[in-house]
Amino acid sequence: MLLPFILVVSLFFLWGFPNDLTNPMVEVFKNVLNISNVKASYVQLAFYGGYGTMAIPAALFIRKYRYKTGIVVGLILFAIGSFMMFPAARLINYDLFLISFYVLTFGLAFLETTANPMILAMGDPSTATQRLNLAQAFNPIGALTGQVVARIFVVDRLQTEMGANAEVGVVNDHAVIVHDLNVVSTPYVILAFVVLAVLVTFMMTDIKIKKPTDTTLDLKSTLRHLFQNKDYYEGVIAQFFYVACQIMVWTFIYQYVTAINANRPADDQLNAMVYVVASTVCFLLARWICTFLIRYISPSKLMFYFALLGIFFVAGAIVLDGMIGLYSLVGVSFAMSLMFPTIYGIALSGMGDEAKIGSAGLILAIVGGALMPPLQATIIDQGGTGLSDLSYFGFIPEIRFSFVLPLLCLIVVAIYAKRSLNRSVA
Repeated sequence: MLLPFILVVSLFFLWGFPNDLTNPMVEVFKNVLNISNVKASYVQLAFYGGYGTMAIPAALFIRKYRYKTGIVVGLILFAIGSFMMFPAARLINYDLFLISFYVLTFGLAFLETTANPMILAMGDPSTATQRLNLAQAFNPIGALTGQVVARIFVVDRLQTEMGANAEVGVVNDHAVIVHDLNVVSTPYVILAFVVLAVLVTFMMTDIKIKKPTDTTLDLKSTLRHLFQNKDYYEGVIAQFFYVACQIMVWTFIYQYVTAINANRPADDQLNAMVYVVASTVCFLLARWICTFLIRYISPSKLMFYFALLGIFFVAGAIVLDGMIGLYSLVGVSFAMSLMFPTIYGIALSGMGDEAKIGSAGLILAIVGGALMPPLQATIIDQGGTGLSDLSYFGFIPEIRFSFVLPLLCLIVVAIYAKRSLNRSVA
């Protein structure tokens, strides 16, 4: 299983890359196209909405066919969505960009729906959650790479105000938009060719996972079994709110930094990408640490402690001003590190081949990352399109107050972890 395991783990890196390449695009499109925070957040609605649309069809597909076939289909859709960024930039068509993100994540939904249960099936069931945490540890490495590419090859090359090399007094706005949208599309087109190379590698590799003796699909019976399992259906709910929390924190940290910069002199401006990268490094280090700790501490207990830590950090980001609040927001990533694979492992524990269908619900839950960011953007836009047009309780600007949504999400995760822990010791 070593070679198949390595190949499948490479997919965790691969889909982490567009996730974090895309996060800053909310702020990029807002500046380049001069649109509202809410309309810009449609990038995340389209990106994570693709998961919600394709998760169940992908699960039904891999339940009928081989895991490898699901991966091949996912990589093809991934490449198509990435290539579509090129005509979207040429046509200066924001709607086509959104469609491109949507199609791209059709592919990611196939990959995640396939790869996660595939990792669980690659060995001893007693170590399945630890194995998935190990595989998921490579996802933030891809995310970190996406962030670096976003900074160096996108943000720093823009001619709008978000770019480090922004031009002053640009007369031809249309030319600037054309230039910046081409800059945005280039990494995705290059990514499409990388995805095609990975596709060829998978097609040339023989990957065998032991098939169940019963390959018939009784969907009604399967769903009944899944939703009689409290760890499963509560896990779907927890996953929805966890993913929503992660995407909101990693998307709106850019605006959080922008709001801080508004009160700082021009020669002392913060670089948002530095704090985004710091968040990912914290996330990555914590995931490796948790992969070790989970050998000695039950997954539910460890996740409960980390959820409480996350609640503490988000509360700090809301009520604390300036750099201390920003450091708290970075710390949230440390606390979130183990949640996705741990919820996944707990929810699908003991499912056997039904994990293929069960996986769909957990991937469908990623739609939380599509639905919640526009709600946070709506809070930010309450007083206007600025970030501090309105204050709550007399001292909390709207950008900081908006993080009450990630706070509520982490409370849901903490409740799930505690209930799962109580069931495991009952």
